Amino acid sequence: MTSRVRDANRNTGVAPEFTVDPALLDAISPSGDRGGIVLGSGLQGEPLTISALRSTPTRIVLVGGLYLARQVALRAMAVGAWAVIATGRPAAWQVLSKAAGTQPNGRPSPLVQIRRLSPVELPRPSEDAPLLVVNDGGPTPPDLFPPRSPWQTTVYVLPYLHPQAGAIANAADLVLMQRLPAGQAELAARLWRLPPQMMHQLTTLKDDQVVALGRNLWRPLRLVTTSKEQQLLGPVRRGD
Repeated sequence: MTSRVRDANRNTGVAPEFTVDPALLDAISPSGDRGGIVLGSGLQGEPLTISALRSTPTRIVLVGGLYLARQVALRAMAVGAWAVIATGRPAAWQVLSKAAGTQPNGRPSPLVQIRRLSPVELPRPSEDAPLLVVNDGGPTPPDLFPPRSPWQTTVYVLPYLHPQAGAIANAADLVLMQRLPAGQAELAARLWRLPPQMMHQLTTLKDDQVVALGRNLWRPLRLVTTSKEQQLLGPVRRGD
């Protein structure tokens, strides 16, 4: 895995720079530049971005609640991404269609497609129209839409870690984890060879905290929710 998180005040990663203080963000989703989105803030309040949409096929694994997955999707949409959601719980994702709005003819925006968990033809991604595919298929999701082309990012939403999800987890360019119970933290430690202190930290994260994990990357951060996101998603939380 390669690290994809950047402190907006330091040149320490590959995500584009974003310099607005999180407290001042008031759009649906704070956007960065060319695929960089603000995920949250660091321990000192500095905004942190992730390079979620890139010129190479990208895999992101989210271990946690539906809130985090929907927020990441909203923020990818805010920087111009098409969103295809493959899920067994379509009602839970209708909020993205609401956020995307409607066309002049009153039909839903084509920028968001909510699909069943079955293979479909995907829109062709490009630099000007990157594609975010969300695979919300449970703890061992079928790999229906692996990223195969530039500007396609596939996000795997894992409600909890399962030993059989190890292949998907280890292939990820970035892993975002919310608080885990002790048994799940032990599995995470085995999957990613985490030392005891990191394993323990996963069990003590607050509801609004996430750990970003990648190659040479271990970065705790705090989720930042804008007022419009609160209207759509409710308050930051660990669960769905």
